[in-house]
Amino acid sequence: MNEATSTPVIYFYAQTDPYWEFSNFAPFGVALDGAWWPTVEHFFQAMKFDDAAYRETIRASRKPKDAKALGMTRKLPLRADWEAVKDGVMLRAVRRKFQTHAAPRALLLSIGHAPIVENAPMDAYWGCGPDGRGQNRLGQILMQVRAELAGE
Repeated sequence: MNEATSTPVIYFYAQTDPYWEFSNFAPFGVALDGAWWPTVEHFFQAMKFDDAAYRETIRASRKPKDAKALGMTRKLPLRADWEAVKDGVMLRAVRRKFQTHAAPRALLLSIGHAPIVENAPMDAYWGCGPDGRGQNRLGQILMQVRAELAGE
């Protein structure tokens, strides 16, 4: 529960969790930048790099966990502006996912104004982190997209 509003908080993370459809690993592809990306995770990880061939390697990877592993490499440099653009990249991909796919869009809209938290114990930027006090940027982006889709 969100103590300030008494609204249940929507937590998501693992494939077995309710609301897993909100995860970037969920199998809802997106068409962006002239290509079809199998998941939001594939697109996000590929956009870290300027190298077009490496981006394609990530796009073609079989599973989102493989795309993430490829995106975590530091054998290639991250694009110089990555820290400045990463939130925008995530927003574009998440927005497109929910614009494209009716089932996750309906689920997102069905929860009303409930707070959304990525329950990622190892990620204090995109999720809530190990102590629950992370920035939860992915949750914030999901709430922004929900408001856009609801016409708010």
